[in-house]
Amino acid sequence: MTQPSLSQFPSWKTLNQQYLQHSVQQFKEQLIQQITSKDSTGEIAPQSVAKLSWPREQPAPAWETLTQLFNLSEFEQGILLMCVAVELDPSFEQHYAQLQSAPPRPYPTLSLALKCFTSPNWNALTPAAPLRYWQLIEPVGDDSLITQRLRLDERILHYLMGITYLDPRIETFVTAVNTPTALPLSYQHLAKDIVQRWQTGGRSTTSSTINLHGGTSSSRETIVATACQQMGCRPYVLDVNTLPSEAAERAAFQRRWEREAALNNSMLLIDTEVIGESGSSDRPAPSSENRTLPTFFNAFLKRQQGRIILSSQDPIQLPSYRIHRIEVRSVAPNEQVTLWRQSLGPLAEPINHKLGAVVSQFALDPSGIVQVTERAKQEHSTELSGDRLWQLCRQQARLTLDDLAQRLEPVATWDDLVLPPPQKQTLAAIVASVRQRSQVHDDWGFSTKSHRGLGISALFAGSSGTGKTMSAEVLAQALKLDLYRIDLSAVVSKYIGETEKNLRRIFDAAEQGGVILLFDEADALFGKRSDVKDSHDRHANIEVSYLLQRMETYRGLAILTTNFKHALDSAFLRRIRFVVSFPFPDMSQREAMWQRIFPEQTPTEQLDASKLARLAVPGGNIYSIAMNAAFLASAEATPVRMQHLLSAAQSEYAKLDKKLAESEVRGWV
Repeated sequence: MTQPSLSQFPSWKTLNQQYLQHSVQQFKEQLIQQITSKDSTGEIAPQSVAKLSWPREQPAPAWETLTQLFNLSEFEQGILLMCVAVELDPSFEQHYAQLQSAPPRPYPTLSLALKCFTSPNWNALTPAAPLRYWQLIEPVGDDSLITQRLRLDERILHYLMGITYLDPRIETFVTAVNTPTALPLSYQHLAKDIVQRWQTGGRSTTSSTINLHGGTSSSRETIVATACQQMGCRPYVLDVNTLPSEAAERAAFQRRWEREAALNNSMLLIDTEVIGESGSSDRPAPSSENRTLPTFFNAFLKRQQGRIILSSQDPIQLPSYRIHRIEVRSVAPNEQVTLWRQSLGPLAEPINHKLGAVVSQFALDPSGIVQVTERAKQEHSTELSGDRLWQLCRQQARLTLDDLAQRLEPVATWDDLVLPPPQKQTLAAIVASVRQRSQVHDDWGFSTKSHRGLGISALFAGSSGTGKTMSAEVLAQALKLDLYRIDLSAVVSKYIGETEKNLRRIFDAAEQGGVILLFDEADALFGKRSDVKDSHDRHANIEVSYLLQRMETYRGLAILTTNFKHALDSAFLRRIRFVVSFPFPDMSQREAMWQRIFPEQTPTEQLDASKLARLAVPGGNIYSIAMNAAFLASAEATPVRMQHLLSAAQSEYAKLDKKLAESEVRGWV
């Protein structure tokens, strides 16, 4: 039963309480008459109680709504009224004791109900009957069932009084969904689809369970909130991982939720992506195909009544269970621009020409756009620059990624990079590809040909210290994007399917900001794929294939670094857009590195870059030697001199288990 929002009827609560009090008072009068009248038949007809004129323009009183929701018989209504009365008027204890005098029982019982009301029915207090099944009342005490005290559930008493709140016994499991934000037209159509499905399917489980898949978790939540707003119902999110482990406790929660959903006209949103976060090794692996949920959750859904929406990245498969699937696709660029303009309002006018570039780089969902614009309005009441909006979008994208990977603050620039011309040209081509991606993919139509191969991927191959990470920093600086380094030791898992799940989280979070992902020292995961000899080989190959698939569709730049290019599978290399080989620097390149290794603020004295270049070490080691020499000089309160660099070089070579040749340091001091 769909209930209108009672906030639209300010006098409803007062009328509802008058209705209930009138019912209790009329019941009291009939009860007293039964006690005092010797000619009484000893039966009160519940339908003769609670008769009060009710304005047509007002929603039905809570009593009528509750009795209809749970299909209570006349006798069951009488028992309920008997329990309500003693809660609202303590004088009923005396009347109950008079009718149950041997021994006196000043509280409602089944025996009293059988004595007072017409159409008595023993089945009314069985566990399967509505009163106890829906926990409207509860027998308490050690007496027999017929003489046990019947206690009204507190949540039901408040409901009948017109007070709405969430049952505290389920508060730890569900949270209210936030008010919906502005939605693009395509998402509004999805919300309308949900509403139509509910309106035609009613409240039955098989017709009202919907799987909303694709997009981002927050965008799916916003679509659901919009649909619920149109339906006048309240959406709640269930944290599945907080559900009790015992089947009986889960069943008790389900029943309380079903009751709450009926009373509050609520629906349940379940994010299936978090199911089994701390479960066993048989957790389902994410894939582009349908997912099958764990057995326990499958059973949970089959028992659950009412409106349910399953939120997931991929379509969900429920064996022997009908489900309606609705796909959430990424917001089209033109719709994103419209959302930006609507959200920014007057602030959008001076930066209209830059919104296209923002949309091309940052695929923020509607809630993300709203959050960015709220911060922009707080900072800039009259004028907003395109550069500041770009920076705010970068900050928004960090909210999820900072928990999944290490963000590097890039400081290196093109001037700091010492590489042969071919390598620099390839790096420049990478920058051009990222900047012109939108024009080539969208305006020139390449995205209509295939969704594969649209990602920009690069492999940086070379020995340690030759400039692979520095080059990634240079690209991040040039593109004004964040750079995240992925720790593969934290990504790769021994549990089947868990590596792909970890990679998915990273790529999905990175999509919103189109950040640069740096998979450093990727040899462990991306080596030659083995022949399939057992299940571990098969799943190891699946992990590599999944990474390649995500790299090909990732809208940002993904960089892999390796010290051993020859160890990589040739099939893997064919699917990488750019390959940059970082050679060991020659003498002239090392001299150039030494000429620019010290910051301008560092005091130096009589340093000879041509002599220092004789050290046969790459840029990473050159930086370490320079840094250590600076510390030695600082300790002596002198400028950095050649003797400091000699000491630092000796320490660096010892660390590398190399012998410092006389020819390398001849003439230094």
